[in-house]
Amino acid sequence: MEEGGYESVLCVKPEVHVYRIPPRATNRGYRASEWQLDQPSWSGRLRITAKGQVAYIKLEDRTSGELFAQAPVDQFPGTAVESVTDSSRYFVIRIEDGNGRRAFIGIGFGDRGDAFDFNVALQDHFKWVKQQCEFAEQARNPDQGPKLDLSLKEGQTIKLSIANMKKKEGAAGTPRARPASAGGLSLLPPPPGGRTSTLIAHPGERLSVRGSVVQPAVAPSSVGGATVSWPQPKPATAATTDIWGDFTKSTGSTSSQTQPGTGWVQF
Repeated sequence: MEEGGYESVLCVKPEVHVYRIPPRATNRGYRASEWQLDQPSWSGRLRITAKGQVAYIKLEDRTSGELFAQAPVDQFPGTAVESVTDSSRYFVIRIEDGNGRRAFIGIGFGDRGDAFDFNVALQDHFKWVKQQCEFAEQARNPDQGPKLDLSLKEGQTIKLSIANMKKKEGAAGTPRARPASAGGLSLLPPPPGGRTSTLIAHPGERLSVRGSVVQPAVAPSSVGGATVSWPQPKPATAATTDIWGDFTKSTGSTSSQTQPGTGWVQF
């Protein structure tokens, strides 16, 4: 396999023991109980590194860091690293000296957690290697991967449920309906601005403005679809005008007086 240009550290354990193991006579696997566990051949530090797709198990002196032995691992699980059949804290690794010579030795950890970390570090590395190989294969052959078909099959339907589609009454932006009069006509709102003096007249009454009698206009009203006109009052006689003439002349102003019998008040 191709090797990268830099080396990364996957796991470091401060204490590991090395054992001489007897040759395996059968294919039943290695057993740690056959080793002399109370007399390890060497003790030191274990470090797992990775360079490209290859992992390296390095046994180093815990003080000086001098390399004691190294085991390249290109596949896990495989022949480079094997677990024993009777314990989870011991393994058999294949070391190489760089000159083509190989040997199998046993290693063991005093803590079960250290053995677990050793195993997981190798598993994670080769899981990453497998993913990198799959990505490279997909990049070389992009058309061979499975295609995602999102089209609707015959007879399939899609149902959408969208909430809050109806606006509440009186919400902002909703135009209000204008109130309608009894005759069905819409009434416009009053114009903006200040209040003005308004003269209100009832049908049949007169309004005096600056000494002259003004007959208010009577507009026909519509009630129940029929047009009704208010009766027109009779014009005032000269006698009626003369009765209040002296009073009007003496005061000099008729705008602030109330004419008896008319029911009109000027504001």
